[in-house]
Amino acid sequence: MSSQYDLLVYGNLVLPDGVLYDSAIGVKDGKIVSISQQNPDGITADKVIHAEGSFVLPGAVDAHVHCYSSLDEGFTTASTSAAAGGVTTIIEMPYDATGMVCTLEMFEEKRLRLEQESLVDMAMLVTIHKEDGYEHIRELAAAGACGFKVSMFNTDSFRFPRIDDGQLLDSFAVIAETGCPVGVHAENDEIVRRYINKYRDDGSDPRSHGLSRPKVSESVAALTVMELAYETGVKLHLYHCTYPRIFQLAEYFRSLGAKITAETCTHYLTLSEEDMPRLGAKGKINPPLRSKSDVEGLWDLAAKGAIDMITSDHAPWLLERKSDADIFNNSSGAPGVEHLLPVIYSEGVAKGRISLTEMVRLLSQRPADVFGLGHRKGRLAVGYDADLAIIDPSVAWTLDERELHSSAGWSAYEGMQMQGKLTHTLVRGAVVYEAGAVVGQPGYGQFVSAEHRA
Repeated sequence: MSSQYDLLVYGNLVLPDGVLYDSAIGVKDGKIVSISQQNPDGITADKVIHAEGSFVLPGAVDAHVHCYSSLDEGFTTASTSAAAGGVTTIIEMPYDATGMVCTLEMFEEKRLRLEQESLVDMAMLVTIHKEDGYEHIRELAAAGACGFKVSMFNTDSFRFPRIDDGQLLDSFAVIAETGCPVGVHAENDEIVRRYINKYRDDGSDPRSHGLSRPKVSESVAALTVMELAYETGVKLHLYHCTYPRIFQLAEYFRSLGAKITAETCTHYLTLSEEDMPRLGAKGKINPPLRSKSDVEGLWDLAAKGAIDMITSDHAPWLLERKSDADIFNNSSGAPGVEHLLPVIYSEGVAKGRISLTEMVRLLSQRPADVFGLGHRKGRLAVGYDADLAIIDPSVAWTLDERELHSSAGWSAYEGMQMQGKLTHTLVRGAVVYEAGAVVGQPGYGQFVSAEHRA
């Protein structure tokens, strides 16, 4: 006799509207088919996970991951890190070491590579040409891209270029027709260039990186693209916002009818500019770490529902790219996809800064909804993919970078005291991480085609 379920998971289920204690999820063919408050009697399953006393969450959807900025990383390594951190869906950035993903041919080649290499599911962002390329926008949206990513700062003319304001205006109008969101790295190029030159001779002090990218360089850029979004009607997403004023400005533009969402990142909630002398280049991130008061201000906004999502901005540079005595000569970014859920649970939920349901909204539900994956991902609900992350809240532990899975081999959170331990990660009902070991296999992960409405 065949079992009624492929999998039955017992535990405290974190649903969109609250926690259902001492309950069970039934899984069949990779989908959630039942959620019951009492342990179901007479139900058979091929596999049972007893997680009584633990929290069963929807897997995190990390909406800001650079798998191929460093060719040492790639989909297999990044997705292994994701599995070990409770991230069941990665939203992959289009800025690869080999160039920008901005044509249908490049998109399809990368999608095929993804499905051969990844342990977890992935959606893909794309970018635009520095000039024209409007038919590519329409083709890429039709192919299932979950959104577009552009930068107002010229990080790298080849793979991560600045798009000027006129091109943004024209492109936003075309992207608006597709219903896709367009996400922006918002830093004013002229201000940053000028201030890098201003502080260039002080590169031996790691804090000079933050001084070279003042808050106003971020807010001026954000205001520009929000005005363009208001004009064109495009769905705008602001990446890696570092301090509260950006979210307050976003709320103002939403009050005018603009379609604006905004994120912050793990590091802006846990680290500050005061950590730069200790971290050195490991803390060099664009935009930079801000003040301790900004950190607390972001937590306050998160608790009030004023932040749409928290992401990792995973950028796994090897230590050799982070070892120069001059802060300006080092690469910007840090590994983070494996930290996202554990750190936000420990620093947010365990410390009483945000609720469990708010964390699920920030890490799972809103990222899925904003990027067109909400038909399958981001919730514990019947009919959704059985993407689960299970956390035992009773376990205290210390983060050890030697145990992490990224090619980077280091962590800005080394030695952090943690509360709550991830015990299982499941993607579409299959266990990919269990009892401290990654057990998923490359090639299991699927490309998730986005569904958007204009």
